[in-house]
Amino acid sequence: MSQTAQKRARSTNTSPRSSDQKQKCILVPGGAGYIGSHVVVELLQQTDYTVIVIDNLSNATPDGQNPSTLPPSLNRVLQICTKDENNNKRLVFFYKEYDDLETLDKINEQYDIVSTIIVAGFKAVGESKQFPLMYYKNNVCKTVNMLEKLDQLGKKNVIFSSSATVYNTQSDDAIHALTEEDKTGECTCAYARTKSFIEEIMKDLCNADKQWKAVSLRYFNPVGAHPSGLIGEDPHGIPNNLMPFIAQVAVGRREKLSVFGSDYKTRDGTGVRDYLHVVDLAQAHVDAVKFLDSENKQEESQGFTAINLGSGTGSTVLEMISAFEKAAGKKIAWQFTDRRPGDVTALYCDPKMARDLLNWETKRTVDDMCADTWRFQSANPFGYSTENKE
Repeated sequence: MSQTAQKRARSTNTSPRSSDQKQKCILVPGGAGYIGSHVVVELLQQTDYTVIVIDNLSNATPDGQNPSTLPPSLNRVLQICTKDENNNKRLVFFYKEYDDLETLDKINEQYDIVSTIIVAGFKAVGESKQFPLMYYKNNVCKTVNMLEKLDQLGKKNVIFSSSATVYNTQSDDAIHALTEEDKTGECTCAYARTKSFIEEIMKDLCNADKQWKAVSLRYFNPVGAHPSGLIGEDPHGIPNNLMPFIAQVAVGRREKLSVFGSDYKTRDGTGVRDYLHVVDLAQAHVDAVKFLDSENKQEESQGFTAINLGSGTGSTVLEMISAFEKAAGKKIAWQFTDRRPGDVTALYCDPKMARDLLNWETKRTVDDMCADTWRFQSANPFGYSTENKE
């Protein structure tokens, strides 16, 4: 971080402490990214905690350059959260690796860490197959380093942004709404295995030390953007997921969308997925903070808890294209191509546990997801960049 950014992190963005106790905070590794920035918005708007983001910006800046101030996504977070003039003091940013031990010590000296929400990590399925060691080192090793430091500091509440990819869904014959009791492991890529490994590590940690409380949020297909149109998904390079690719076709950055497979046993022959609005997902992270707080007040708590996040239903690829065409008011160019290895017919969840434990359920529809995605993409054709840097 430059001297200017360090000075700002120490002064402009640092919340004041009372003389007799530390300011309570939520630590958000990866909080400048797509999901993380939406989580930060909800935390600022719904809680009184200071929100501390640690991010190396590998998924959060348009050009990969070190920022001299807040990264674009977090600057826009502050624009969204204008009702509270203290939000610029309640948002603290460190341009660091999330397992940087010196930074974690510094944060602990100044703040009382209530919970840590881990939304950091590499997330491209195809890339993880090409560079598995990079994924294991970044996702698993850094998480272990951070957990070890949090353990030493006695800050033992963790919320982990996991993924539905931890489930063993390789058989087309076993299509059903996935529950938390379904088998995990036997993943199809290194990315998914990093999520599965981290969950197992957290289970072991909670079993070994009953003071540890961990919630793993297994979400399905997060899409959409903040309704303000200020923050949204800005993937580097060619998008790996359906919705950002559709949006980039609609805005003219891509020629056409490839639909992988037309012979699935679904209502239109294309795969079914459980799409989840990113704001609903962010809300679930806030609800998980509240859940951990209530867990700590109980004599007997669960330690590790895995919770599915989704609508409980699914949409096909062609249905998503149609909904986006409606939102954008234009046709989307697409073509059928061969199935991708590892793709399954349908992937959706039973969200009952989320309702029971978090009092959470989806509020936003597929039409909302498409409208909000288009609002962000049309206003920001090249994401957080002002020009196409590909």
